[in-house]
Amino acid sequence: MKVRLAGEIDARWRQELAAALPEARWCDDGDADVAVVANPPPGALAGMPSLALVQSLWAGVDRLLADPTLPPGVPVARMVDPVMNAAMAETASWAVLALHRGFFDYAARQREGLWRPHAQRRADEVPVLVLGRGEMGGTVGARLAALGYRVEHWHRGRELAPLLAAAEIVVNLLPLTPATRDLIDARFLAALPAGASLVNLGRGTHVVEPDLLAALDTGRLHHAVLDVFRQEPLPAGHAFWAHPRVTVLPHAAAATDPRSASRVAAANLRAWRDGRPVAHLVDRGRGY
Repeated sequence: MKVRLAGEIDARWRQELAAALPEARWCDDGDADVAVVANPPPGALAGMPSLALVQSLWAGVDRLLADPTLPPGVPVARMVDPVMNAAMAETASWAVLALHRGFFDYAARQREGLWRPHAQRRADEVPVLVLGRGEMGGTVGARLAALGYRVEHWHRGRELAPLLAAAEIVVNLLPLTPATRDLIDARFLAALPAGASLVNLGRGTHVVEPDLLAALDTGRLHHAVLDVFRQEPLPAGHAFWAHPRVTVLPHAAAATDPRSASRVAAANLRAWRDGRPVAHLVDRGRGY
């Protein structure tokens, strides 16, 4: 099995992939049976007539699918790693707990030298809406439910408006598709109860930034925890950096672990080699 590597694959990734799949012949260019990629630049997979499978090391495949040179008939598998799902659940739990218990507010009061405790509510009094119910959304929802939160999921086929109207905290874990781009706009935010909060762990282009800033400035939205942005790194001087109602993370909610992800990729490549079903194939029509 000849495997081509493309994209953001450093020495550690190469070491872990080689250890997980020692029988493979690895290359960085030329034709190959399989491509293992991490956010490859457009055109990276052009001119590969023998290509039969693309295995992504990233959970999101929106940039990969947007490449017009991606061979149309070649199946693409996205990365679904239980270790990454658990890491995302940790970040989501931290954000929801901090919003529920007012810990971001306490941090602001510390900077002002104010000792001002507020009333404490139980987790089962806080309704949380998780956008997405795939592998990652399901893991996050289960972890939040285990902490006692009242969790609802929105996915295709459910009406969004009544779920927004009942949500105090929204956690976004949706894939980026034409249907979800700019989803979190003024209309979306106006459908939330006054004082609700947003945790965006999906994609930066899910959010219309001026609409989010307007909702925060008016107090319609209490706080936003943002891990992803339209431009990354977030530019110096961007309004999010200094906004008192925004917590910025540097796209660090759940980094891919090369140790576990390499084993996931190796299992999929062996399944393809042996004629068994390949896991987590992308539906190009849906975009995930």
